[in-house]
Amino acid sequence: MTQPTYRVEFVERTGLKRLEEGRGHAKLLMPLKGNENHVDVLYMGAYTVLAEAVAAIPGISILDTKRFYPIIKDIYVSFKKTAASDVTAEFSLSEAELETLLADLERKGSATYVAEFPMHDADGTEVATGRVTVKLLSHGWKG
Repeated sequence: MTQPTYRVEFVERTGLKRLEEGRGHAKLLMPLKGNENHVDVLYMGAYTVLAEAVAAIPGISILDTKRFYPIIKDIYVSFKKTAASDVTAEFSLSEAELETLLADLERKGSATYVAEFPMHDADGTEVATGRVTVKLLSHGWKG
């Protein structure tokens, strides 16, 4: 039997691209094309989707998805400068952090981490920062 995968069609419609992905790591690109606002810069909602995805993927990478699933507890995006280009974000969890998350999942059925990271335009300028709280939960978790 194959592992369930998490697909969100809304996210797929943004054209979000996975540049790098591995155990505890994600680097993603949100394209400007199709995600621009009325003044031709990246729409705020696109930053939010990018922040959610780049924060969640490192945690998802260690999950037995038959037993556990992720949710976003909160999300905050702070803007520094508008971006009239694609925007990238990258976030990693250390091996020690991953092991702690897995131990918490086994022991209590839930685990939480906070992802904080910059977002950069095509020139490498920091245009925003993200802060996302991700919860990993057991399918039988009762909270």
